Amino acid sequence: MKIRFSTRTTVSGCALCAATVLALTPPVAAVGPTGGGPGAIVQPKATVPQPAVLDDEGTQVRLRSGAPQVPDVSALSWVVADAESGEVMAAHDAHRRLPPASTLKTLFALTVLPSFPGGIRHTVSARELTGIGEGSSLVGVVEGHTYQVADLWRGVFLNSGNDAVHVLAALNGGWEHTSRLMEAKARSLGALDTTVVSPDGYDAVGQDSSAYDLAVFGRAGLRNPDFARYCSTAHAAFPGAGGTFQIANTNRLLTGADGVAPYPGLIGIKNGYTTNAGNTLVAAAHRNGRTLVVTVMNPQKGVAHAVYEEARALLDWGFGAAGHVDPVGSLDALRPVSHDMPTGTKSGAAVVASAGAPRPAESDWPEAGTIAGAVGLGAAVLLLGLRFRHKRASRV
Repeated sequence: MKIRFSTRTTVSGCALCAATVLALTPPVAAVGPTGGGPGAIVQPKATVPQPAVLDDEGTQVRLRSGAPQVPDVSALSWVVADAESGEVMAAHDAHRRLPPASTLKTLFALTVLPSFPGGIRHTVSARELTGIGEGSSLVGVVEGHTYQVADLWRGVFLNSGNDAVHVLAALNGGWEHTSRLMEAKARSLGALDTTVVSPDGYDAVGQDSSAYDLAVFGRAGLRNPDFARYCSTAHAAFPGAGGTFQIANTNRLLTGADGVAPYPGLIGIKNGYTTNAGNTLVAAAHRNGRTLVVTVMNPQKGVAHAVYEEARALLDWGFGAAGHVDPVGSLDALRPVSHDMPTGTKSGAAVVASAGAPRPAESDWPEAGTIAGAVGLGAAVLLLGLRFRHKRASRV
């Protein structure tokens, strides 16, 4: 494993909440080599005096004296970041564009979740269940049955149900419309590596993301109390033809299924798998007042559940290295500069802590979208003009 060490330091990025009002600013010079892609946007030098190194190939880390060594990880790309500050503690090929599989559902939820209160009831039509990819993961949504929107979201987060995604996307204006909104949302968060073709994460030509972008999505999701509760739910009841049946979260670090030991303090967030993407995972955990977000994309080791064990190793390293490393970048670095910071909004750590607390009964959950702030639609539309493309990686 190639590791680059640096003694440079970087000023921490600020922890921006999801309700931030975005302001468009002229693009500034891209950080590092051109591997980051033309048009990459960073904050002014006055804010980030030292360039990040996340566009560089290989493993990037800035260890201080006494810091533990980065674990040997076989994933093609990974990121370890602090959820509160946004500081990236270490990364490997952070901007390498790869198929995301169902971890793309994090961006789908960020985009669609605020639009529909969880208590809304909807009767599913046959049209809404057309076009689901062969071999897709399904939660069991059936034509003619009436579901609450909250039911559908539990189907998305726990069972990774592409059928639930199709119904919610239909409610949101359709498949193509939702794809474009997802890309606009990604740009508004400074996630420039993501191209959306199939909102459920199903393999599609041209669809890709990066460990950096997925960490951005996971961190942003933790600021939405509904997202945080859904992604941290291990088991739930789902409506069926003859009553309800139990569904379980497919994130084995959360449930401890199939011989994978549950990770202490794990919050979620989303796992995925397709033939093209391999195993992917965005995970977050809370320990001793600190929350970390880890992304692991396509481990190359041929052992079962390697994605979970590599995420476990990175989380352990991150908690052990906290305070002993200098950041190599920030999850806020490519985000358009914000001028208005809203008041009365929970920080990432506060939302995460509440997600880890005992949860109220399902019927007492706040309706989706009633708590999280919404990014201005006009800004999101204008941000479509900022769809600068990173050079597509030629590595296999």
